[in-house]
Amino acid sequence: MRYFQMKVLKFGGTSCGTVESIKQVISILQSNLENNEKIAVVYSAMGGVTNQLIEIGRMAAHANPEYMALLKAVEDRHFVAVRGLLEVKNQSSSIAKVRGLINELEDLLKGISLIRELSQRTTDLLMSFGERLSTTIITEALRARGINAAFCDARTLIQTNATYGFAEVNFEITNKNIQTHFAQYTDLQCITGFIGATSEGVTTTLGRGGSDYTASIFGAALEAEVIEIWTDVDGMMTADPRKVPTAFTIPTITYAEAMELSHFGAKVIYPPSLQPAFAQNIPLKVLNTFNPSFVGTVVSRVAEATDYAITGISSIDDIALMNVQGSGLIGVAGVSARLFSALSRHKISVILISQASSEHSICFAIDPKNADRAKEVLEQTFAPEIAAGDIDRDGIQVAKNLSIIAVVGEGMRRSTGVSGKLFTSLGKNGINVVATAQGSSELNISVVISKNDLSKALNAIHGVFFQSEVRSLNLFLVGTGLIGGAFLNQLAAQSDYLRREKLLKINVVGLARSKKMLLDAGGIDLQNWQNLLMDEGKTTSLPAYVQRIKEFNLPNSVFIDCTSDKDIIKYYQPLLEASVSVITPNKVANSGPYAEYRRLQQTAVRKGVKFLYETNVGAGLPIINTIQGLMASGDTFLKIEAILSGTLSFIFNNFKPGTRFVDVVREAKAKGYTEPDPRDDLSGMDVARKILILARETGVPLEPADITIDPILPENCLKASSVDNFFIELENADAYFTELVQAAADKGETLRYMATLENGKASLQLRTVGADHPFYSLSGADNIVSFTTERYNSRPLVIKGPGAGAEVTASGVFADMMSISSYLA
Repeated sequence: MRYFQMKVLKFGGTSCGTVESIKQVISILQSNLENNEKIAVVYSAMGGVTNQLIEIGRMAAHANPEYMALLKAVEDRHFVAVRGLLEVKNQSSSIAKVRGLINELEDLLKGISLIRELSQRTTDLLMSFGERLSTTIITEALRARGINAAFCDARTLIQTNATYGFAEVNFEITNKNIQTHFAQYTDLQCITGFIGATSEGVTTTLGRGGSDYTASIFGAALEAEVIEIWTDVDGMMTADPRKVPTAFTIPTITYAEAMELSHFGAKVIYPPSLQPAFAQNIPLKVLNTFNPSFVGTVVSRVAEATDYAITGISSIDDIALMNVQGSGLIGVAGVSARLFSALSRHKISVILISQASSEHSICFAIDPKNADRAKEVLEQTFAPEIAAGDIDRDGIQVAKNLSIIAVVGEGMRRSTGVSGKLFTSLGKNGINVVATAQGSSELNISVVISKNDLSKALNAIHGVFFQSEVRSLNLFLVGTGLIGGAFLNQLAAQSDYLRREKLLKINVVGLARSKKMLLDAGGIDLQNWQNLLMDEGKTTSLPAYVQRIKEFNLPNSVFIDCTSDKDIIKYYQPLLEASVSVITPNKVANSGPYAEYRRLQQTAVRKGVKFLYETNVGAGLPIINTIQGLMASGDTFLKIEAILSGTLSFIFNNFKPGTRFVDVVREAKAKGYTEPDPRDDLSGMDVARKILILARETGVPLEPADITIDPILPENCLKASSVDNFFIELENADAYFTELVQAAADKGETLRYMATLENGKASLQLRTVGADHPFYSLSGADNIVSFTTERYNSRPLVIKGPGAGAEVTASGVFADMMSISSYLA
């Protein structure tokens, strides 16, 4: 007998959990019936009830009288559903049926309490009340709405063996029972999920999640057109949306892919539920009760082709990894068989297996609850080998606090580089792979990682394999003053563009200034960050801020230091070690001891992250990137000449014959070009730090003391006791500066304060340049750098433009951020 036009629908615990959700279920059924669909419906227990029944049973078995209170709560919940779904005039019959089941349940629990024993057989009967109660209530609610519905106790149709808790179905008898039943009854069958019975009529259960299995059993027996699994999510997702916010629904997926994802933790469907459907080539639809118009996911033998190399990512959050190793294992036949047979005899399930090609070791993943027992079993099994030294004394090891991630998809067979992408994305986020496994079918690549890195790894992998979806960068900013504030404003203005055109979402997760700090893993609203920082921020503690960055452990994390703080640089190293990239305009780290400079560079390379500081020299000008590009391509630097101070550039661009040096300095101070004490600029120390950084970037390992600085100011100006006294001394030195500028003019030249790197030596001095020099026509407060290299020899490479200012420096920080985004992608 064939039922080609029938659909089997299954509603899970969340769908059957409340009055409102059951009304939504009824609405979906009414819609199907109005469209003349022939349907049968399987129901789970109300959400959480199965666990409550198990707990009640355990309490009763220990003669704990408090089980009655928990039972009362279960009873009340079901009566609330009856009263919420039925009008008063229709309630009495339904309440009587529910009361009858509750009384039966109470009698069972009294018996458990008296004998103080809860066998698996009794547990199956106890758990069956969840589905029997929910299905009874929904059947009555349908009848009250004029639908010809009938309660169908699956125990009368599904015959199983007596393996209580995970009973095996006798499909020959079960299929015949189901087909005969549906030939006799034409009303809407409301079927209890999860349960069956032995040939003697003893209640059994099909395993947790078995309501899906029930639907698949009925669907296969009836050769249904489709089996619909109604749950609380929009189908099967590319990843767990609770861990990966950018996860999206998979439109179509094959049976094999769904089985793999389900095995490795995807809880939307229960793996055995696929088997009967697979055998009959019946498609499954995974749909959302609370969003019924959404198309959901179709699970079938063949899925539609997509642009993605993988279909989805799944995970098992908590596993233990066992490793058996010893030189005596090499080339010995039957070792694996003995190992896994021993585990099987003790009912210890293996989740993943990985073996070295040398046969020196075998590692496998199991449930951590079984780890200690598994170790004992193997130590007993291989006691002779351990005694003989064939297996090391500590050769059976257990590692805990681990997780498995499985990357699944039949598209991997057609795509190259999937493994490379997977391991690169993990490496760039500092995630160590403890073990890996891949079948020859190329359907699944599984990796074992630290449990602490699970969320970070899932997001990183998802971002790499589903790049047409928006990927994320997580920023932690310190310093919200001129540069940091400008950066945040630029970010707010460009966020829509970045998401639309670059498929990039920037999450500012942390903000810190001198007094307040704010951290929010969900991201801080850039339109209101100042108020949020002020109102919700905590007292700033940089150690606590850095610790929270590590604890968040977000993928694609970037720390941005927009301060000039000398102490903050001590956090760069631990952040890089934690696989957090660092961006900084702060010159202190790169202009200190050479060993510290190299340590940061090497750590970034070793950890696969970025340490970027383009704005250390020339604000947003592409000076450091240019040097790094030339060095990487094999060019050799012969000489660097540079004007690297906007302040000094302004002063000497405006100091001409007929003007007084002191007046030009006063003007620069009034316009905000200088520090409060202009000697901080005129000392040349800031320029010295910048040429030191450029020297190091070209491969010259200079220390700060190696920079030769010819002072601009006479000694009495430098030693003045105050800023006011400094200007008095500067007026007194007017003749000295007038002579310098006039002498330059007499030669047709102009004064420039230049930094020079040549022959491994760096110096700063006030020089004169003629009209043939690229620095002669400099104006305003611009910076300029001239690179003479083996390739740019007769005509040096010149970079010129504004070298200071909050906006241009912030855009340089922005550019470094985009560089990291491209690298991580």
